[in-house]
Order: sequence, then structure tokens, then C-alpha cells
Amino acid sequence: MSTTLSLFWHLSSASKKERLDASVKLVSALEHFQSQFVPKDSPETSEDEEDGEAATSDGLDALNAQDVSYSIRRLIRGLASPRESSRLGFAVALTELLSRVDTVTCSQITRIILESSQTQGSMTGQEERDVYFARLFGLTAVIQSGLLLRDSTLPSSSTAASDLDSYTQLLNELLALGEKKSWLRESAWWSIALAVTALTASEVSWKDRGVDATISAIYSEAKTWTPEKVALTVKLQAAYPARDWKKQLAPTFKNPDLLSTGNLATLARILKESDADEDQEADVPKSGSWKPQVHFVWDMLLDQVLSKGAGPRAPKGSFPEFFRIVVDESLFASTSSPERKYWGFQVFQKALPRVTADDLPMLFTKNFMRSWINHLSNSDRYLHKAARQVAADIQSAVKGNPRLGFSLILQLTGVNGSRQFDKLTKTKTVEAILTSMDEEGIQSYIDYLLEQVDETPASEPADIHALNTRRAWIIEQLAALIRNGAIPKSDAWIQTILDWLTVHGLFIVSKKSEKSAILALRSVPTPAFSEELRKNCRDRLLGCLAELTVQTTLVKDDSKTAKVAAVASDGKFWVSRVLSTVEALEKDTKHVRPLSEEDKEDAELRQKARQILARLHDVPEDQREAAKGAELLLSSTLLHQYCADEDDADPDALESCIDGASRMFPAGGKKSKKARKSMGEDKGKEKALPAPIDVLVDAVIGFLEKGTAYMRAVANQSFALLSGAVQESTADLILSQLERRAPEELMADEDEDEDVDMDDDEAQDSAAGAEDGDDSASSSSEVSDDDDEDEDADEEADLELRRKIEEALRVNGISAATGDSDSESEEDLMDDDQMLAIDEQLAAAFRARANEKGSRKDTDAQREATHFKNRVLDLIDTFVKKQSTSPLIVRLVLPLVELVVATGPDEKQLADKATGILRNRIGKSKDVPSSVSTEDASKALEELHILARKASTPDVLTTLNQCSIYLSRVLLHHDTPEPVLKAYRESLADFVSRKASRLNPPFVGDFVKRYPQAAWTLRDDLVKAPSTALNGFRQAQAFNFVNTLVNQLHALGDRKPEILAFMPTLRQAIADTLSSACDSESSLTPAHAKEILKLALVSVRQTKRFASSVGEASTLWEPSTWSDLSSKLASSERFKTAVGLQAMCKQIVQLLQESTTTAKASGKEKASAKRKAEEVAAEDGAVAAAPVSRAKHKKARKEKSG
Repeated sequence: MSTTLSLFWHLSSASKKERLDASVKLVSALEHFQSQFVPKDSPETSEDEEDGEAATSDGLDALNAQDVSYSIRRLIRGLASPRESSRLGFAVALTELLSRVDTVTCSQITRIILESSQTQGSMTGQEERDVYFARLFGLTAVIQSGLLLRDSTLPSSSTAASDLDSYTQLLNELLALGEKKSWLRESAWWSIALAVTALTASEVSWKDRGVDATISAIYSEAKTWTPEKVALTVKLQAAYPARDWKKQLAPTFKNPDLLSTGNLATLARILKESDADEDQEADVPKSGSWKPQVHFVWDMLLDQVLSKGAGPRAPKGSFPEFFRIVVDESLFASTSSPERKYWGFQVFQKALPRVTADDLPMLFTKNFMRSWINHLSNSDRYLHKAARQVAADIQSAVKGNPRLGFSLILQLTGVNGSRQFDKLTKTKTVEAILTSMDEEGIQSYIDYLLEQVDETPASEPADIHALNTRRAWIIEQLAALIRNGAIPKSDAWIQTILDWLTVHGLFIVSKKSEKSAILALRSVPTPAFSEELRKNCRDRLLGCLAELTVQTTLVKDDSKTAKVAAVASDGKFWVSRVLSTVEALEKDTKHVRPLSEEDKEDAELRQKARQILARLHDVPEDQREAAKGAELLLSSTLLHQYCADEDDADPDALESCIDGASRMFPAGGKKSKKARKSMGEDKGKEKALPAPIDVLVDAVIGFLEKGTAYMRAVANQSFALLSGAVQESTADLILSQLERRAPEELMADEDEDEDVDMDDDEAQDSAAGAEDGDDSASSSSEVSDDDDEDEDADEEADLELRRKIEEALRVNGISAATGDSDSESEEDLMDDDQMLAIDEQLAAAFRARANEKGSRKDTDAQREATHFKNRVLDLIDTFVKKQSTSPLIVRLVLPLVELVVATGPDEKQLADKATGILRNRIGKSKDVPSSVSTEDASKALEELHILARKASTPDVLTTLNQCSIYLSRVLLHHDTPEPVLKAYRESLADFVSRKASRLNPPFVGDFVKRYPQAAWTLRDDLVKAPSTALNGFRQAQAFNFVNTLVNQLHALGDRKPEILAFMPTLRQAIADTLSSACDSESSLTPAHAKEILKLALVSVRQTKRFASSVGEASTLWEPSTWSDLSSKLASSERFKTAVGLQAMCKQIVQLLQESTTTAKASGKEKASAKRKAEEVAAEDGAVAAAPVSRAKHKKARKEKSG
């Protein structure tokens, strides 16, 4: 027993692993003891009286080893322990032990459990609960161990391990236990369900009598129904369907099948834990306080009404009726408490993984959806967390089975849900489901949406407003599918959406075409789409193309696979696909007609654009990328001409794109005279025309001015493809957009544009006449909608102006006219004196109003200019990223730097973006332009250093430093070091000698660290710099530059003579600086002096590495100089307390003396070697006129001996 006692302690551990390990060890040890135990032939009285009493009371010692019987008793007693997790650990160990030993009977163990768990009147409430739990756990252990239905006898005995009496006793004890405390009832009946399950699966001889006893105990004694009784009934009916259940279920249930539709209402009341029979309410045992865990009966019921797929058992009852009556109209009823609804959410979560795709819609019933949406939409709701968990479970279910996604979306956006489910609930449930669906599910969802375009019940009159609202929602959903990047994309359904938006945005379907490849033509919308919906289709079409333009697609060529933006999987631009659809629809005059008839000029222009687009497909390989950019730009401009309103249409943009593309990619590679004539060019004019790439980039910049997502996406992507063809004039064109302009100039430009637009509008209005009345009205309404915010601001300002005028009148004794009466007469008018008195006040009020309007216009213009410049910076960022080796990058540095330096606080975002390009794109670039104008780079570097010496902030100086390093790398790469050395020489002098210098040490130090080869040329300047420094700090920093250089001498290559010649100069500079600091009123601190002496130590060590002889270092560094300096430091008032400085001088001397000592020692060793060689030679009789080496002597001796 001594080997098992220690294991009982760990059975109470809070760690599950420790408890299980202790159980395994305990049971294994007890099995070993039992296998070695030999029972006695006849029972004898034990010498120990207590053991004898125990043996007669429970009989365990007769057939069990002493450790086994002791452990059984202790495990049973331990079930009542309240310490930590002892009840769990002891119950597991007891269950496992009873399943392993075959020397105990069920009645025997049950009797011990009952005796050890008896209650007494003196027990406290906690002690009584512990005893009840001990009985429950003990009886459950008997069931789970299999002892209750063990069909065997004890060894060497005819006594059965279990019988009907022991089964009935245990069943009655559990029933009684459930009646004692309401909070024990569910657990006790759960154990009874375990016993019934085991009985059903067993082969004991008394099985039928056991079933009869079970039914008698459950149904005969009490007629009240509880969820526990329902659970046992479901289990028994499933196991024994042939029995007469009508007698057992009557009168509460009318139908003997518990799950029949007629019984569901009664079942719902029972499961809601309200009495099924109103007159017996007083006899219903109360369940005590509400429990958040749903009852175990629900698992049994759901298993019955929902089939498990391949299982042999068919579902019982109707699941839709069951869920509607028992769950939706009961737990989710409008009068249900939050506690009941919480149970309902848990039942839904249990049913969700069990249902098939066909049964899934039955879960989303009316009351459930109402409760779920209400609690999901507001975080203050009582069940908000539970509702969110339901949403998470739904999303997980779709991830596990994407086929469920379509059915779920139909329910969430269907009759019981809401089309704006995500917006209403402030979640992304529908969006998350869509991202988890497969392509087939997405296609089904699109088909479902398109079916609803004309879906109106025939019996109801068409509600135009509701129909337009539904159609607007469908348009939004279609666009959202493309907009969401997480949804798996397929060319087929993307093309379906784009075609549908194209048809209803640009055309009118007059006749349906059943066999058309365009799905939108297979039905005629009735009633027709309103103009507002058609405009919505056009806007969404451009928005979808904007999203597709920035999304990348895997395109497979013959040899490789690459990610390409703005294209479908076949490599064709999405914009080009839409234009192909438009062209096909224009030809299909039988089924569709365009919304507006195009005039002859527009038709010719569009035809010309299509011809050029066809030509761009045949360009040479080296121009393919630029041709792609021109194709995207021209196609997008052409499509925008189709979709833009009259006010937004810009035919000049299309003409510019045609001009640029046709001249950049001429037909046949060379322009003919006829082509030049058609373009209005001749040889003299052709030189004056801008470069074709400039024309195209100017169109790109024009797109950026528009500010829409479509324009920006097309502009950026087109420029990325055209960036390889950018020239100097193109770079200047882009940079000119970043020039700072006064708000007055911006306003003047806008006014000019407005005047031109107004003139054009007036001409168009006069030509159009009254026929365009509706269009002008709608256009004016759109403008008014856009200007609502400005009008509100103007109204507030007008009220303020009115108040000031009334105040001015009131001060002069004149009340403002109210207009409420007509009693005012001419006698009330002001005379000249009164007018003069208020004239100045009125003038001030009007001036203030005018200034407010002017300042607001200036602010708006400046804001728009800042946004536009941000977009232009995106082009520059794209160019630097795509063309990192372009020589034009050098031209970009200085304008970007000026943008960073010159922008004010109102354009901080602009400066930050330019700083990011300079630092992250240009400054960190590993590529160097292949060819560059060294003159331009030299001028840019010189300007950078001039700006750096006047930098306003350290942040700006850091940016200038990185740009300077980049330009230095470019110039050094092209073997032009002179401008670099000149710039850094001047900056070094400025840093050390000018008091107002804005430079910091890293500006020079980074150059020395990165380019030691070039910095070596500045060594004399670096050494002389401390002598001209303003203070000790700058002296120390100048020596720090030298320290950086000295540490990288190994990178200089074969420059040994220069290095050794440099050391005396450095020695003298250090000694002079420190000696001067000792003698004069220098600002050099001991800390600075320490850094300088560190440089001396490093230099001495480097000298010893490069010196050709061991004594050369001592000659170059003169130990006496450092001995004198040590003495001078010791006698100096400023440095005498800094004993570390003196120690460093002595360390330098010691290093140099070691060199001298080493040289002398090596000389002595050589002389000693000579003498030994001569002595050996003399002894051997060899004549040695000159010294010989040991190797030669050994060889001579070997030859002589031979």
C-alpha cells in the first residue's frame, strides 16, 4: 500500500494531465497487486478487529488484494471531498478500476456508495451538497464502468456480478436523488439515460425485465412531464418502437409518437420548462435558478428529427414543423424572456452543423431572424455576444462547406431577413459568407439577383418605388462582388456582371434574345429602368472597372506565369472586354438601341480610336509594354466617353489619346505622307508638336484632375505601363504639376474654365432648344445636390450678415423692417445724416462677408491643388519603382526636395509623401542609372548641400542626407568623384567652422562610412578640420570622421604607402589638439578628449598592421610625444582628474614599446641561431665561412653519414 498512497494526492490536482497520469499509475499498480493476490479457501477472522468489521460489512477483502479493497473504499469516500478537482479525479480512477477488476459485484459497490454518502441532520448546506454529488458520481461510475450490466460471475463463485435487483436499486436511487434537489435532477436523469443506453446495448438475461422495470419507474409513479422525462421517452421509443406507448404518454400527449406534429405544442411548453397541464402546475418540480447551458434533451431531439446522412435510421417527424413550433414560436416568441432566447440561440447552434443544404432554410424562421437581427445590431443588447457567436458559427459552417453559402445568403437577405443585412446589423456576415463560397455558389447568387430584377407577383400591382429600390440594391450587390477582393474571382461571372451593367447603363432592351451570349438580353425589364438607375449602372460599371484595374490576375503564357494587373485570365484588359460588348450591342439593332444617338463627329472619333486600338496589338516586342499602356489609356478614355454625362464629357481627351497613340505607334512603323496630312502635320510643324509620350502622359494627368476612382486607377496603371517610354520632356511635364501656385492663380484658372464651360453650355442650350428641358432640370438638380454643403455654409454666413446689419441699424435707433405690417410710411425713411452715420458699419459688414467668401474659395482651391499633387506624386512613385535604372531619376531628386523644403504646414501630407519617395524609393534603391548627365547630377548635389546647410528641421536634413548619398553613388559609379569631393569638402568646412550651420555629424559621417575609397581623398581635410573647429564638440566630431575612415582602411586596397604617410600627420593633429586644450581655454571636455585618444589607439594598431617592420610603427608615432602628452594632461587643471586619459597615453606608449622590444628580441634570436649553427658546423668539421641554417646543416650531416 505504501506504493499507492502517494498517487491519491495527485488525483485532486487542478491539472487534467496530472489527474489522468495519477489514475493510470494507480490502476496499473492495483492491477499488478490483484494479479499476485491468492484468495483464501475459507473466510477467516482477521487479527485486526477493524479489518474484520470491514470485511463483514462490504466483503471486499475476500476476493481482492488489500491495496485494491482499500483503494476502492478510499476512492468512494474521496468523491465527497470538496478539495480542488478531487471529485473528478477520484471518479475517473474509480470508473477505470471497476472496469478492470472482476472480483466485485454491482450491489456490493452500490451499498458502499450509499453508506458513504448518507446525510445527517448536523450537516451544513455545503456538506450536504458534497454528499449528494458523491452519490451521483459514484452511481455514474458504476454505470460507466460496465459493472451495472456485467454478465459474469465472481471467480470461484456462482454469484453474478450484476442482476435485476441491483439495476432496479441503482435506478430508484438515481430517481430519488433527482427528486431531492431540483438542481440535481438533470444530472441524475442523464445518468439514468446512460443506464438505459447500456441496457439496450447489453445481452444480459434479465434485459426485458429491466426495460419493464425502467418504464414502470419512469411513468407509473408520477404523471408530470419534465425535459428529463422527454429525453428518456425519446431514447426508449427509439429503442423499443413496438411497445404500447399510448398508455404511457396519455393524457398529456394525444399521439403515441412523441415527435408527431400534434404533440409539438405540448412538447414546446415542457421544454420551455412550463407545465403542460395547467391544472397540475403545483405538482411540477421547479428547476431552481436558470441555467445558461441548454438541456441535454435537445441533442436527442435534434438527432431524431434530423437524419445523419448515411445512417440507417430515418428522421422522425417533420423538422420544419418541429423547429417552427418548439423553437421559433416558443423560445423566440415575442413574449419570451432573454433567458429563453439564449437557449434558442444555443439550439440553433446545435442544429446548424446537423442540417443539410436542403434543410438549412428551415432554421432561419421569422421569430429567430427578428431576435437575431435585433440583438446583433446593437452592442447594448442583452444577447449581443450570443448573436455574434451565432454569426461566427454560420461563417465557420460556410468555410467547412462552401455549398451552404448560397442557401445562407438567400435566408439572410430573403423574406425573414433584410437585403441590407450587413448594414442593419453593423457586421460583415454576408460579405464573409461570400468570401467563403466557391465559384459555383457565386454564380448561383448572381443568377438569383438577376432573377429578382423583374420579380413581381402577378396578383399584386407593381410598386414602382419598391421595384426601383430592389433594383438599386441588386446593382449594389453586383458591384460589391467585384469590389470585394477576398471573393474568388472567375472571368465568367465577372463578365456577366459587366455585361449586365453595360446593357442597362448604355442601352435600352427592346426585344429579348433567348440565345444571346449576353444574359441581360434574355429578358426585357418591365417596367423599363429609370434614368437614375441607368446612371447608377454606368457609375457602378466604372467603379467595377476601377477595382479590376488595380487587381492582379495570373496570366499563363507558353513558358511562364505572371501576375498582371487590369486583365482577365486571357491577358485582355477588362476595359477592352467591355468595349467589345458595347461594339457588339451597337451592331445588334434588332434587340437593343442606345440611350442617346451619337452625332457624326463622335462616331468618327470612336471609329478612329478602335482602329488605333487594333493597330496596337501588332507592335514589336520591345514596344509591347508601352503599347499596352497606350491601349489601356485609349480604351478607358473611349469607354468614359460612352458613360460620362454631357457635363463631364471631354472629347478633347479622346482626341489627345488618339493623337499620341497614333504618332507613338504609327502604322507600318513609319508615317506616310497621307497619314501626316490626315493628322494636319507637315515637316515644319512636326518639330513643334509635343512628343507622343508627352501627349499621353498629359492625358493621364488630366485623368488625375478628375479625381474619380476610375480615373485614378486607369491613370496610375496606364502610366506604369508607359513609364519605360518617359523622356526628359515628360519628366519636366510631370514636375511642372508640382510647382507651387498662389490660390489667386488657381481661382483664375477655374474661372476661365467655368467661363468656357458656360459659353459652351449656352451654345448647346440655344441649339438644343426646349427638347432638353428635362435633361437640364435633372442636371441642375445634380449640381444642386453636389453643392448642398456649400449652400448650407452660405446660408449660415447670410444669417450672420443679416444680424450685423440689424445691429448696425439698431445702434443708430432704427429698427429693421419685419414685413409684418403695412404701417410703415415715407415719413419713416432715414435722412442723409442717418445714412452717413451707419454707412461705415454697413460697409464693414459687407467687407467681412466678401472676405469670408474669398477665403473659403481660396481654401477650397488650395485643398484641391494639394490632392492633385498627391496623385501626381503617385505617378513619380510608380516611375521610380518601375524604372529604377532610368537616368531621369536624377532629375526628380531636386524638385522633390524643394517640395519637401518649401511646403507649409497646410501641405504636410504632400511633404510626407515626397519624403517617403526620396527616402524609401530613391534613397534605398540598390540600382544605379545606366547613363546619366554628370553635369546635372553635380549641380543637383551642390544644391542639395546648400539646402542642407540651411535645413529647417533634423527630419529634412535626414532626407537631404539620403539624397546626397544617392547622388554621390551615381557620380562615383560614373567615375566623376570631383563634384562629390568638392561638395563634402565645403560641407565639412561649414560644419566645423560656421556657428549657424544646420548640418549634423551623420551628414558627413554617413558618406565616410559608405564610401571610404572616396573619403580617403578627403583625409587631409578631415585631419585639418579640428584646427578650424568652433568648439570642442565639433573638434571631437571631426576626429570621429577620421576614426570612421581609419576603421575601414582594409577596404582601401593596396594603399600602404599612403596610409603610412598619413599617420604622422594624424599623430601631430591629435597631439596638437590635446596639447592646445591643456594650455588654452578650450571647450574640449574630458569625454571629447577620451574619444580622440581612442582614435589614436586605433590608429596605432592599424599602423602596426600595415608597417613593413616591427619598429616602423614606433618611428611613425614617436612614443616620446605621448609620454609628454601624458605629463601635460596630468598637470592640466582641466584634465588632471581624468586619470583615464593619462592611462590611454601610457597604453599608446606601451603598444609602441612592445614593437621596439619585439624588434630587439627578434635580433637576439637571429644572433643566437647563427652561433649555434657555427658551433655545430665546427664540430662536424664543416667549413662555414658564412652562417648556414639548421635545415642545410641537417642535410649535410645526412649526406656525410651516408
